[in-house]
Amino acid sequence: MKRFLVVVDMQKDFVDGALGSAEAVAIVHAAAEKIRGFDGEIFATLDTHFDNYMETAEGRKLPVPHCIKGSDGWQFNADIAAALEGRNYTPVEKLTFGSTALPGLISKSAGNDTVSIELIGLCTDICVVSNALILKACFPEAQISVDASCCAGVTPEKHNAALETMRSCQIDIIG
Repeated sequence: MKRFLVVVDMQKDFVDGALGSAEAVAIVHAAAEKIRGFDGEIFATLDTHFDNYMETAEGRKLPVPHCIKGSDGWQFNADIAAALEGRNYTPVEKLTFGSTALPGLISKSAGNDTVSIELIGLCTDICVVSNALILKACFPEAQISVDASCCAGVTPEKHNAALETMRSCQIDIIG
């Protein structure tokens, strides 16, 4: 079995930048430790927007510029970057909540092996749940889990609601 860790959007803008929160800051240490101790392949997504963000569908509904490619806020949080340093990981830029490229990258890496996929990151109720459901649809027989102790939502209530949604879709919630 090939093990994968998907680190979702642990970028400065989601931790303590434009869309940051105390809950996001609180999970950084646990997420960094999870990365350091993970025995398997790591993919790390980067929410990626451009200067025209406010003109996009997302920008019209969430008018807070964030994760503009190349900006400081687009970079990984410093503790997460340090945990990833020296690890063989694949960065995956994504232009929306869920990455449609991620399942293909995992499938290519796994070859004929069975897979287990664990997700951590931000925000539980937007990008973590989106990626988890995409992966569950593409790998219906795979063991897919989310470590709740390494995730934070827009609010604690939305975090818990997203965990319940994933649990309903047969994604294991750990931590």
